[in-house]
Amino acid sequence: MVGRQRRAVGRAVLLPALLLGLCCGAATERIRYAIPEELARGSLVGPLARDLGLSPAELPARKLRLASTTKRQLKYFTVSEETGNLYVNERLDREEMCGEAASCSVSFEVLVQNPLNVFHVEVAIQDVNDNAPQFLRENFELEINELTFPGARFPLGVATDSDVGSNALQGYQLEANKYFAVEMKEKQDGSKFVELVLRRVLDRESEPSLRLVLTALDGGAPPRSGTAQLCINVTDANDNAPAFTQERYRASVREDATPGSTVLNVSASDTDAGINARITYGFGKMPAKVFQKFGLDTDTGTIMLQEGLDFEDTRSYTLLVEARDGGGLVGHCEVEVEVLDVNDNTPEITMLSVSSPVPEDAPTGSVVALLNVNDPDSGENGQVWCELSGEAPLSLVASSGGSYKVVTSSVLDREEASEHRVMVVARDRGSPALSSRAALVLEVSDVNDNAPVFEEAAYSAYVAENNAEGAPVVRLRARDADAGANGRVSYWLAGGSAGAAPYVSVEARSGAVYAQRSFDYEQCREFAVAVRAQDGGTPARSSTATVRVFVLDRNDNAPRVLWPAAAGAAGESPPFEVVPRSAEAGYLVAKVVAVDADAGRNAWLSYELVPASEPALFRVGLHSGEVRTARAVSERDAAKQRLVAVVKDHGQPALSATATLHVVLAESLQEALPELSEGAVGADSPAELQFYLVLALALLSALFLLSVALAVLARVRGAGPPAVLRCLGAQRFSVAGAAFPADFCEGTLPYSYNLCVASARTVAEAAWLPSPLPSVPAEELLGGEPCGKRNPSSSIAGAGEPPADPGAPQGEASADMLAQGGTGLQKRSAREKRTQAGDKCARVQDRSPRIARGQGSAGSARCLQCRAETAGAAVDRGGARGRQERCRQPRPLPPGSLARWLAVSAAGQRESVPAVRSRAVATWRGRWQRRDIRIGSRVVIRWRGGADGAEGAMDAERGGRWGRRERALLCCVLLSAWEAVWGQLRYSVPEEMPKGSFVGDVAKDLALQMPTVREGSVHLIDRGRTQYFALHGRTGHLVTAERIDREQLCESVQPCVLRCEVIVEGEMKFYEIEVEITDIDDNAPSFKDVEVEETISEMTALGSRFPLVEAHDPDVGRNSLLSYELSGDDHFSLAVQAGPGGDQRPELVLAKALDREKAAFHELVLRASDGGEPSRTGTMRIRVAVLDANDNAPVFSQAEYAVRVPEDVPVGSTLVTVSATDADEGLYGQVKYSLKKITEKASQIFQLHSETGSITLMRSLDFEERDSYELEVQARDGGGLFDTAKVSITVTDVNDNIPEITVTSQMSEISEDAPSGTVMALLHVQDRDSGENGDVRCSLDAGVPFRLESLRGSYYRVVTAEKLDREEVSEYNVTVRAWDGGSPPLRSSAVLSLRVLDVNDNAPVFAEARYSARVAENNAAGALVLTVRAWDADWGQNARVRYRLSEGRVRGAPLSSYVSVQAETGALYALRSFDYEEVREVGLWVRAEDGGSPALSSNVSVRLVIVDENDNAPQVLYPPPAAATAAGAGAVWSGVELAPRSAEPGALVAKVVAVDADAGQNAWLSYELAKATEPGLFRVGLHSGEVRTARFPLARDAARQSLVVVVRDHGRPALSATATLTVVLAESVGELLWELGSAAAAPGEPAGSLTQWLVVAVAAVSCLFLAFLLLLLALRLRRWRRSQLLPPGSGALRGVPASHFVGIDGVRAFLHSYSHEVSLTADSRKSQLRFLGGSCCDTLPARPVPEEPVPLLGEDPACARPADPAAPPVYCADDIKICK
Repeated sequence: MVGRQRRAVGRAVLLPALLLGLCCGAATERIRYAIPEELARGSLVGPLARDLGLSPAELPARKLRLASTTKRQLKYFTVSEETGNLYVNERLDREEMCGEAASCSVSFEVLVQNPLNVFHVEVAIQDVNDNAPQFLRENFELEINELTFPGARFPLGVATDSDVGSNALQGYQLEANKYFAVEMKEKQDGSKFVELVLRRVLDRESEPSLRLVLTALDGGAPPRSGTAQLCINVTDANDNAPAFTQERYRASVREDATPGSTVLNVSASDTDAGINARITYGFGKMPAKVFQKFGLDTDTGTIMLQEGLDFEDTRSYTLLVEARDGGGLVGHCEVEVEVLDVNDNTPEITMLSVSSPVPEDAPTGSVVALLNVNDPDSGENGQVWCELSGEAPLSLVASSGGSYKVVTSSVLDREEASEHRVMVVARDRGSPALSSRAALVLEVSDVNDNAPVFEEAAYSAYVAENNAEGAPVVRLRARDADAGANGRVSYWLAGGSAGAAPYVSVEARSGAVYAQRSFDYEQCREFAVAVRAQDGGTPARSSTATVRVFVLDRNDNAPRVLWPAAAGAAGESPPFEVVPRSAEAGYLVAKVVAVDADAGRNAWLSYELVPASEPALFRVGLHSGEVRTARAVSERDAAKQRLVAVVKDHGQPALSATATLHVVLAESLQEALPELSEGAVGADSPAELQFYLVLALALLSALFLLSVALAVLARVRGAGPPAVLRCLGAQRFSVAGAAFPADFCEGTLPYSYNLCVASARTVAEAAWLPSPLPSVPAEELLGGEPCGKRNPSSSIAGAGEPPADPGAPQGEASADMLAQGGTGLQKRSAREKRTQAGDKCARVQDRSPRIARGQGSAGSARCLQCRAETAGAAVDRGGARGRQERCRQPRPLPPGSLARWLAVSAAGQRESVPAVRSRAVATWRGRWQRRDIRIGSRVVIRWRGGADGAEGAMDAERGGRWGRRERALLCCVLLSAWEAVWGQLRYSVPEEMPKGSFVGDVAKDLALQMPTVREGSVHLIDRGRTQYFALHGRTGHLVTAERIDREQLCESVQPCVLRCEVIVEGEMKFYEIEVEITDIDDNAPSFKDVEVEETISEMTALGSRFPLVEAHDPDVGRNSLLSYELSGDDHFSLAVQAGPGGDQRPELVLAKALDREKAAFHELVLRASDGGEPSRTGTMRIRVAVLDANDNAPVFSQAEYAVRVPEDVPVGSTLVTVSATDADEGLYGQVKYSLKKITEKASQIFQLHSETGSITLMRSLDFEERDSYELEVQARDGGGLFDTAKVSITVTDVNDNIPEITVTSQMSEISEDAPSGTVMALLHVQDRDSGENGDVRCSLDAGVPFRLESLRGSYYRVVTAEKLDREEVSEYNVTVRAWDGGSPPLRSSAVLSLRVLDVNDNAPVFAEARYSARVAENNAAGALVLTVRAWDADWGQNARVRYRLSEGRVRGAPLSSYVSVQAETGALYALRSFDYEEVREVGLWVRAEDGGSPALSSNVSVRLVIVDENDNAPQVLYPPPAAATAAGAGAVWSGVELAPRSAEPGALVAKVVAVDADAGQNAWLSYELAKATEPGLFRVGLHSGEVRTARFPLARDAARQSLVVVVRDHGRPALSATATLTVVLAESVGELLWELGSAAAAPGEPAGSLTQWLVVAVAAVSCLFLAFLLLLLALRLRRWRRSQLLPPGSGALRGVPASHFVGIDGVRAFLHSYSHEVSLTADSRKSQLRFLGGSCCDTLPARPVPEEPVPLLGEDPACARPADPAAPPVYCADDIKICK
């Protein structure tokens, strides 16, 4: 069969193939084939190559292949490369490929290369009967009411057949049955559908359901069929009402049941089926309160608790429950719910009265609060007991009627706790027990028992000098723990450091400290004051704090120049400096030294030069003061230069000073001598010099010989020294004076001493000077002393005290010692005074009983009080003003202490002693309050009872009457017991009384005094929210304060009682009052709703009962509800049922059948009456609505609905709304819609709303997939009746498809030298839309070297439009854009990627324009220097770069001998070791060449910088080495410098100049002094090389000093060199020449040796002559010392060396920083040695050297001869005093 079909198809295709072969030249025609579906893979479709006119030999070259816009089309067919025939590649299924379309074809293109051409091929797919009809569902379920009339039609599901034509669906068949048949109908479009028709009436009781088979048949041969199962359910009619299992239910619930708990389950049943048997439960008409408490599950009938129950509020509830079926029939029942009581009420605590604040000295047992506790529960649940929780000195005392008192249990202290918070805990006796808490806050008032406390023990303040008077300095703050006036603090000054009081003042209220004068930083840098803070209590308390004030410096002192010193006397030459003319720029000339007395930034100095004759020759360091040459010295510069330097500080404003410096430009000191104002001392020529030397030698020799002769002659004759030497003898002194050697002033002692010699002291002390700021205790600084001590600065003894030790030294002696420099003596004297004062104080305390007796009774009582004070008592001690000691009021004394007893005893003995109050606690048969009252000299103790307020008195002087007090107490106890039992008042009043109505006479009933009531001491407290009663202030009557409504207050509770309390504040008692409210008939019976509506089906049976809402009457008793009455219609009657509690429950009874067609509504009136006189009534209108039965089916408004929608309609849009109406009401009139006939694909697109009938779009429509849809809609009511309608939806086309671009052929690579017009891609463009929406146009983006050319059909090709360049763009992404002709047009794009192949047309390019590298010298040969890198824009071999060096020379040698380059990597290597001193930089060129053909290249320069290493030692330029200057004329002056003997420390002597051939850190030089004649005399600058004096030159220092300076660099390792410098200590050039005179002549001069020997001879003779004179002088001094130094018989200073009495003036300035003070005594074996404090300036002296010699020891006028002739004599000298 398949073979015959294939042959038939082959014959059918043969003729078109032949025709196509004849027309092969017409390429624009389409080639068509037709084949049946389901052909096997490999089946022949047609000879494609032959139809295209291609021979088998052309096929390999023409590359025949298939192409299509969609790859899905290409998978079905394939073409043979050998024969060119078209074959089936995959199984063909027409239904899968084309769906329900009548015709089905596949279109694709055939591409032929060389030349490129396109052909269109279309293959038609023919249908075969390979699909059977199928229903959408295998089972169809229908629900038909048993009341449906015969002839009713029901649409069924439509079967579908994927085949078309005669193979499609043809008809339906139904299984044989007696109820239903099927009828087939045809629509206007030719489609067929089937309907189920009812032939006979259904009966649910006989057959509740039917199952039938429906068959669908097609027209194929043989025919195919499909079946579906019909399940028909017969629904029931509603003819039975629900019925409960019980008419009345009963349940009990605990009142603590949680909301949501189940109370009871009610159950009702209905014999109907389906929706008519579905029962829902609900509540009937009930009070709103019941609805709030209970809830009902509508499905299960479970009654649940919605809110918590309260047994005290309502004890039972009656619920009306209804059961309603789906047809509207209702059943009723009642539910009685009883509430069970549990312990669920916590006790209620009410604060009746609180006494707050309470003074902290309140006695124990004081009542501070009254409270009442109540529990609404009854029995054990209502029994309450209370306690206090929390730590507080309080306790709880029970009273009557649930009242309690809170009393103090111990003494209060506000500083420990300013308030007490306790919790009053009340617990009942239920199980479990409940409790409640109430907070009680008790404030404690203050008593002044705390002194102020400063925030800081010591304060620091900073004030700038020269401040304005009254400027604020610092603010102090002290806090007092007390409150009110006791905590109010005031401030004043209480002392401080010496002289600090006049500087500042303090503001009393704020504690602000202000400056009283302007401060001077140079005079006073800091001081301290003491500030006292005192509170406002009585007595006042105070404390002190120390304030240390630091004065900050300001710029008020100008700089002072130390060097060069200003010109002095007229003959004194100004200082000068010698600068060699060969000095280079930066040569150090001198250094200006200046100081500033200010501090900090104000003392920072800067230096600058005033314009000189040669402004550009010199410059000065801004901060160092170093004067250096700014340029090299030229020949035209004047030999003498005068420089003026200005020294400025950095203050605001800046201050300045000037210094003048003279500079001589000369190569050596010898050249500079002619320029100096002082001429050279010496002979004009060597001959003249020799003449004067010979003459001097002769004179000296003659004088020496004459002196020797005279001395020998005088010795021989024994007549004393010759007259010529008499002038050299020692000066004689009188016996009474002290003798000193005459030449002692020329000594060179290294230290100076200050001596104090006394003859009356027997004890030696060592007085060490104190530190600049001694550390003194706060008590000594503030002038205060510990308790019992006297202030040593006070000179006034206290009254009644014995005088101080008479043998102790007085204040005058301390003053004398201070004038003598003996500060330590004063300190010792002060310490001795304090020690003696402390001993005296101790003795006074030991003798306190005797002193107390001597001072009187008042003092005795006061001292007694002080000695008995406890911890915390404050004592005010005497200050600097010398007032007596006094003790402040102590804290309350502990009860029962000895001090307490003594204080009370003292108070009882004398009236003048203040009474001391005491607070105690006494316990005697209850709690009592004790009060101490002083009346004259008697002390009366009164006791106040805590229970009933009774009072008793006890006289301290009499024994008391205890029998009477006992009887009074017994009466009070009995009275309290009677009040606890009978203290409640009860009244009864009717409700609705006007405001102010009389209730009862409370004042009379409670026996209250009217004045107490009128004064407001009696209060009425109501614990309710509203105050219903008030107490009349004048009469004491209880009256109504508000309108009272019993129903509002108590509802149904009997009896209705209101409670309140009466509080008597004076007695701290309260009474309970109960007022019963009686009922009156003031409320008529009322229904919750004035009008109600009941719904009853017209099929309800007679006698059915319907419960009605009960009427409510708030009244009670006979005034409550009594009877009901019904009127209005004869269809209903009234029945009243009696409830379990005696209540009446009305019910509506159906007495006559209902008919909705005759009467849809019935109006009734229910009346309720009470039993009052007159009777009151209430009515309710009842409207009965009759429910209808289901007897009408739904009807559509149209049989067919048609709608046209565009395919771009939004998802969710409503396309059409179908509407059907039903004449029935209620559930039977509710119509629901559903889809009955719809395809599976359409069911995913459309959705029908079951309630509104609107059809909405679920998924987007697509006109290209399908252009129309048909739906069948069914409308069904609640009873099962239905109707159907047809809906046709037509889809219109919109432009919603973008053009599709398909790349059929494309080149991926192209050479950059390809010619223009080269084809790179072939494209196909297609749009699925039709008309203008499918008309497509294409273009390329601008800026690309390509263009688009159109071919036949929808094909385009992309060709090159210009020459390509790979270096500019190596790859192109060409975007092809297509847009259609729709409105708006849609666009699409495709990207073509094309890589451009490279051609060598670019030379290499280096990464940098030039390279540089740093290479350390002495490097190893072959070391890597750097790497150069070049890139070539080309690709592959064309981009491969090689490197080589260009030819060149370095210092005459080839470049290739220094460096080399690696050809592949560009790495540069050093071929030899570099030397920084020879070659510092190497430049070369590196060439980079690519691997193209021909090759391209480029060059780059490389600079190699040689980095220095430390391989050269420093070279000293000045002073030059001895070898270099030995042959020169200036050999004598080489390295010789002049230093004046008067030079101060830091004076510039010379500068060592050295250089280092290295660079950088290796050339940084440092200088050290390695060797010197006097090591401590000179120092050298570490980095400058400047040689300066380290101290003052001394007379003993050699005139010629040799210095060896070591110069080191900073390399690693460091290298060094040495320089030798000769320094001559001389005041002038003449002395310099004298020292260097022997070397003044040139070495080759003829008289040079003679002059040298003459000088030696003169020196030798002079030395012998001087030695002789010294020997004579020594002998003379020895004799004079023995005979004249001390008179005979005086041994005052015997054995004391003379050096101890000497002061040296010449070295005073140098020794200013190293001085001692020595005190000597004539008769002591010990001495005092005191070291002075460190100097403020360790480098430069702060004051100049005094012009006149000053005595080492100061003059003292006290060292005069005493007036007393019996006193020993006192001898005084100019430089020392010796006291005997």
